[in-house]
Amino acid sequence: MSGEATGDAAAVPRVLVRLGARTHDVFEVLGLTDGVLRARTSMLFEIGESLALRIEQDGTTTDAIYRVRAHVGTPETRVTELELLPAR
Repeated sequence: MSGEATGDAAAVPRVLVRLGARTHDVFEVLGLTDGVLRARTSMLFEIGESLALRIEQDGTTTDAIYRVRAHVGTPETRVTELELLPAR
């Protein structure tokens, strides 16, 4: 889903969910600012659920844990907001 941005593609990262050694492309990234990821997805993650994510942007890959903090909008326009958890 991600990775098909129009305009300035460098501004929109590719975000993958990590499950063990596998990754899954389930997000259409709308933005990533100040540790908050806003994305559309066909998956309905639970509020408070933590996800291991791989973020690929500008030739750099970073693994991090994000927590689902909200789902906003109508079911047709739902945006999932995830927040970066501090490194342990």
